[in-house]
Amino acid sequence: MNFFDIHEKVILVTGAFGLIGKEISRGFIGQGAKVVLADLNEARMQSLEAELRQEFPEGTFLLHSLDITNDDSIATCLRATVEAFGRIDVLINNAAIDAKFDKENSGQVNQSRFENYPIDLLRKSVEVNLTGTVLMTQHVCRQMLLQGSGNIINVASTYSLVAPNQSLYDFGEGTKNFKPIDYIATKSFIPNFTRYIATFYSKDNIRCNAIVPHGIYNDHDEKFLVNFSKMSPLGRMCEREELNGPFTFLASEASSYMTGSVLVVDGGWTAW
Repeated sequence: MNFFDIHEKVILVTGAFGLIGKEISRGFIGQGAKVVLADLNEARMQSLEAELRQEFPEGTFLLHSLDITNDDSIATCLRATVEAFGRIDVLINNAAIDAKFDKENSGQVNQSRFENYPIDLLRKSVEVNLTGTVLMTQHVCRQMLLQGSGNIINVASTYSLVAPNQSLYDFGEGTKNFKPIDYIATKSFIPNFTRYIATFYSKDNIRCNAIVPHGIYNDHDEKFLVNFSKMSPLGRMCEREELNGPFTFLASEASSYMTGSVLVVDGGWTAW
């Protein structure tokens, strides 16, 4: 018996057009799951759908717009999911605002120190990362209660377990960068939210666990890679493909006796 089998499981991934979401969605589909890729970024939808149609058969996936802060948007997405596949076996709460330091996104990071960090940016992250995650989970839990089963996987961060080492973002160029407080504050709620949902629905055949990824390589600058390698016990960033195993484990019956757990996949970052 293959306990890691996720064939025919219906998996809804939020934030599915981003780095992690796109990778794990492809991994799930490739293992025979039915996957709903949901994201607010509609600009990426058409090109991603074309890519997936070249790789996978029709009827194995669905792309849908989703704003996790909006009740109507969530309800519309869930209706489309149930109409297409009949149920939702697994929810991956992956959508979030994050200040990334890869080449594509580093110029968008607010460089303010904590005492000067704009509160409006914090409020925006709270609305998405915290309130939106709660709202999305509420909606999906209603569907899972109707089904009599379900599995929720929250995506946390090493910064929900430890503080960022700000020297990681010092590239010796005169301008200091900082990992901002909005991400740390809003991701820190994920582990205990996971425990709350796990215990609240423990008698309803709904499990809830969290995964803690860290440092996914995405064409980062060499100076960032040098800093990262010095601080990581494994001496490197995570390759995106290395997330498929841990997510499959939590989505499958191999983790059937796990609920309320936080699975750390960080190359040892939080071990010292």
